[in-house]
Amino acid sequence: MLHVHEINLQRIAGGGEVYTRAFSRALADAGAKVTLYVRRDNAFWNGLDGPSLSLCRLRGAQDLVDALPAERAVVLTQGPIERGVLKRIAARHWLASFAHMPIQGGRGVDEFRDCRLVLTVSRYCIGLLRDAGIGQVYGEPMYGVADAARGDPRAAVEATSCYLWDHRKVRDRLLGLLEPLTKPLRPRRRFEKRSGLTLGIVSLLMPIKQFPLLFRYLGPILARHDANVEIFGAGGYAQVRDLKRAIEPIAARTRFWGLQRDVAAVYPKIDYLLTGLPEKEALGLNVLESQACGTPVLAPRAPPFTETLIDGTSGFLYADPRSDGGEDFERVLAKIIAAPERPNPLLAAQHLSQFTYAALVARAARLMREIEQTTMRE
Repeated sequence: MLHVHEINLQRIAGGGEVYTRAFSRALADAGAKVTLYVRRDNAFWNGLDGPSLSLCRLRGAQDLVDALPAERAVVLTQGPIERGVLKRIAARHWLASFAHMPIQGGRGVDEFRDCRLVLTVSRYCIGLLRDAGIGQVYGEPMYGVADAARGDPRAAVEATSCYLWDHRKVRDRLLGLLEPLTKPLRPRRRFEKRSGLTLGIVSLLMPIKQFPLLFRYLGPILARHDANVEIFGAGGYAQVRDLKRAIEPIAARTRFWGLQRDVAAVYPKIDYLLTGLPEKEALGLNVLESQACGTPVLAPRAPPFTETLIDGTSGFLYADPRSDGGEDFERVLAKIIAAPERPNPLLAAQHLSQFTYAALVARAARLMREIEQTTMRE
């Protein structure tokens, strides 16, 4: 039995962590023994343990080298780790790493120099890694899966904080202490759909999504149409501030609902999922989740969205607004407002089958065979 020592030391839960949960289970279900090394202060991993899957909780990367086995082992990283720590791991173990971010302009490749194998989640990212000179790229995209089973689709959605406070910053520590004190003064808000088209963002509000830049183009267009924007997500102080500035043209028709753990309750309440801009997005788990819940998607016509969407069936693709000032987006928007019957992504069964858990288990099994054959030859 292959024993995979998998590492994810992120402090918060984003798409990479949702992927890690699914992939860890898939490895175990494909026949591997998995030990997952996580930060002990991140509750996202609670309940993941199983007969073939155990958690090793650490304070951080400083404990990692000593926590790994003394003998040579297969180690798989899910997320960035200091280069010095990686080099120490690679000197003792067979090291593989996931690239969860698109590699562009040669930036960010150093962390993969000591890896025996580099994996990633889309054909788009495979091409970027090869262009950056990383030859040891696994040739099959390790597509993620929708994790929309979290929660009850009929459940109410209530507002939470739209901020993720970074306690390494003095400003964030102070604001993070003050915000809970003001909670009793704020009215409790429960989501109710408003008249008109409802576009929803269901995502962490991170720089890679580029939502402020997107709304510089889309905001004035949306202001001319009967459309609302509902934002289910949270981000750092600067990301939320910049997004609020960018949506000023439609501020009266935009609401922030904060991070929602039960995403299955969110997607059925919106008409379309609205993605961010494409080039910094590796795959987009929210795109997969939305389709699995039967909610179509609006996205720029560019990788990786051209891998995850079927235009006209699971949503609509439009020209990147930076290329035409949003003209094509407005065309699509007017079209879907005039014809309110939405596409049904569930009809694209063959397309969605690539992103099922069963498909991920099969990919994990093929990967394990590749690793076993490689390590036996060495």
